[in-house]
Amino acid sequence: MASNDRMTAIQYDRVGGPEVLEQVEVPIPVPEAGQVRVVIRAAGVNPADWKMRAGLMPGPGAFPRRAGFEIAGVVDAAGPDAPFRPGDEVLGWSLGGGYADYALGGPLVGKPAGLSFPDAAAIPVAANTAGGGLAELDIKAGETLLVNGASGAVGSFVVQLARSFGATVIGTASAANQELVRSLGAAPTTYGSGVADRVRALAPHGIDAVYDCAGHGFLDAAIELRGGTERVITIADGAAAEKGVAFFSRQGKDGLDVVEKVARLVAAGEFRLPGPARTYPLAAAAAAQTESESGHGLGKIVLIPS
Repeated sequence: MASNDRMTAIQYDRVGGPEVLEQVEVPIPVPEAGQVRVVIRAAGVNPADWKMRAGLMPGPGAFPRRAGFEIAGVVDAAGPDAPFRPGDEVLGWSLGGGYADYALGGPLVGKPAGLSFPDAAAIPVAANTAGGGLAELDIKAGETLLVNGASGAVGSFVVQLARSFGATVIGTASAANQELVRSLGAAPTTYGSGVADRVRALAPHGIDAVYDCAGHGFLDAAIELRGGTERVITIADGAAAEKGVAFFSRQGKDGLDVVEKVARLVAAGEFRLPGPARTYPLAAAAAAQTESESGHGLGKIVLIPS
């Protein structure tokens, strides 16, 4: 932390590679009515972070831009009528940048006592996206869902939430992650050439819906297995529109009930994360985004302020 009234944060003043990220000292934010300030114990690194930095998707307002938005930490100040009080442990979204010592809280939920801060920071975005997509697909008990990329951050929660609804799940992943997918509650198979035939062998009565969490040209197989584009969504394939498939993007944070549910179940050991958090110090934000951009490895990439 920088000083009594200033803090360390990561920002960038132009789009570009990871080298545009800078560590700066800025004023500590002050909560207004209805707001809380959070001492950040862990900040999630998401693909959206580096895509905004690289200019691949719209960023938050004018330059300089603060990086990050997914946080877990402890409330240390609260404005009038705020939903949390100092000392409350929370997870969720930040206002004004999450790669920092402090942030004003956006939508937040309480952190269960048994959940570490790095694990808590792995939950909001992935659980919100998983739950929202399943709602879009209207998954019901007794149906069969195909999840492409079932070992990833979003995919692993899609599998576990769908199973909690009473659905049967088939999940694709690399050969190395087949047992992980099985442990999540899905019937595993590998992606790549011949995947439609492998899925048919696991689901001879057909697939009711498909949630593509990984892309990699999977939509043709998804459409073939469904016999059309109905009840097929992707969060990862830019070719969705030309194939007539819905690209799902969780706009807004209206899935807090799902985030709260997943956090509680992870803390209780009933849900699991795909792997332990991969932690970096705040000053290594560029290296953390570079690893995120590589797409390799299991477990959330998390920044830990000093």
